[in-house]
Amino acid sequence: MTIHNSVLELIGHTPMVKARHLDTGVCQLYLKLECMNPGGSIKDRIGVSMIEAAERAGRIKPGDTLIEGTAGNTGIGLALVAQQKGYKLLLVVPDKMSREKIFNLRAMGAEVILTRSDVAKGHPEYYQDMAERIARETPGAYFINQFGNPDNPLAHETGTGPEILAQMNGDMDAIVFGCGSSGTMTGLSRYFAEAAPQVELILADPVGSILTQYINEGVLSTKSGSWLVEGIGEDFLPTISDFSRVKKAYAISDKESFMAGRELLMKEGVLGGSSSGTLLAAALKYCREQTEPKKVVVFVCDTGNKYLSKMYNDYWMLDNGFLEREAKGDLSDLILRPYAKRDTVVVGPNDTLTIAYQRMKMYDVSQLPVMEDEKIVGIVDESDVLLHVHTDHERFKDLVSTAMVRDLEVLDVSAPIEALMPVFDAGKVVIVLDGGRFLGLITRIDLLNYLRRRVQ
Repeated sequence: MTIHNSVLELIGHTPMVKARHLDTGVCQLYLKLECMNPGGSIKDRIGVSMIEAAERAGRIKPGDTLIEGTAGNTGIGLALVAQQKGYKLLLVVPDKMSREKIFNLRAMGAEVILTRSDVAKGHPEYYQDMAERIARETPGAYFINQFGNPDNPLAHETGTGPEILAQMNGDMDAIVFGCGSSGTMTGLSRYFAEAAPQVELILADPVGSILTQYINEGVLSTKSGSWLVEGIGEDFLPTISDFSRVKKAYAISDKESFMAGRELLMKEGVLGGSSSGTLLAAALKYCREQTEPKKVVVFVCDTGNKYLSKMYNDYWMLDNGFLEREAKGDLSDLILRPYAKRDTVVVGPNDTLTIAYQRMKMYDVSQLPVMEDEKIVGIVDESDVLLHVHTDHERFKDLVSTAMVRDLEVLDVSAPIEALMPVFDAGKVVIVLDGGRFLGLITRIDLLNYLRRRVQ
């Protein structure tokens, strides 16, 4: 058994797995598990490539500060390499990134600056522009610039591409990838143009990105939309990009991406991230369109461990309209966590305030119904606990019954939505009953989410 001298030696040489349970039509689909890299994504490859190339060129040395703008995975790859090689790292990231990615980056020692995700290139708060400006204003800093760095695609031209072709024994017909910095696409395009020109290059792109229209119609739009999938899709053409050999692009919606990612886990046991879902959805569309059998490779480009609070969180999926419950046409449609399904986080009157506080923290809620023998007898929220304990922290040991509110704002499930606003105006949450049976709570954000979903 080989013993490695550094975690960096584990980058690359990721497994290839044949999909067995997905509907791939007449085709065979192979999953390139880039999620198995030590940093959890394909971007580990370019992290090593770009930093080591800068070292060889004498542009950086240990102790220097590296700066980059990233949607997350490149940042983790860079943080892994910087950590092992002794560099300081500052990353500018858009605020739509998952909490897990941000926590991961900070835990690895990177300094993280969050910026707006709703602005386009050219805006001073656009993550790439901000990173470049900070690098320019920081003495001795080195701007990595993944979008213009030739050592980004080189990692895939000399590493990823040959690795894939060898694993497939030279027998493959198409490969499906995404495009963020365009390094993967450009590097693979250059490699396969020489080594296996018959291989079709297929782009998976989020709806809202300009790249699908550019590939399929030759039109370069100046207007992009927004999307929740992280790490792929663009509102401009990166400097290093080469789209010349990309045969076709598929525009994949956020919902398609998230559902495909969940299907990958459910059917193949592979925990992929949001962009992996985009790639899989495109690959399945491509496979199902074929009339002749083909061998198709698709990247599982990052791990789903970074998206547990989003695409693998049923509540987040429901909030965003990606999962649906059967509509009943009453107030129960607004209840995110139905009590009958044991989704509502509750507390008992004889539990301590410490327990109530811990449950609020654990489940990220600000109020708890107080249940006794399946009957709601009160409600306790953060302010109730604070008022009770702020002068004496020992009162955390008191019972919930000593701090809970007993005067409840109750509505029958058949009440109109308009009946919610007076309760909210009074600063309270709505308790929904069906007869005497407790169904759940409705908060302001529940109403907002419900109204937003109706216009999607």
